[in-house]
Amino acid sequence: MGCDHQHGDLSCREIFALLSEYLDEELDASICSQLEEHLEDCPPCVDFLDSLRRTIGLLQAEGRPLEAPPDLRREVIDALRRLQPPESR
Repeated sequence: MGCDHQHGDLSCREIFALLSEYLDEELDASICSQLEEHLEDCPPCVDFLDSLRRTIGLLQAEGRPLEAPPDLRREVIDALRRLQPPESR
């Protein structure tokens, strides 16, 4: 993701790290509100979210479940946690 603007309480980088959980409806209401506030003022993040939604739709249309290997899942989760600022961990 190319931008790292600050709109409201969350930066673009923080939004990027939260989008999967947002789409899976796994975020608490306050974080969800902050994320949606950011999206109201950040076309690049909206474009990225739309792209992610399209990608998910294509994978779902494939008709077979995709499961990441456990090691890969752990690595991705660890990488996303490292992107979060220390005060939000």
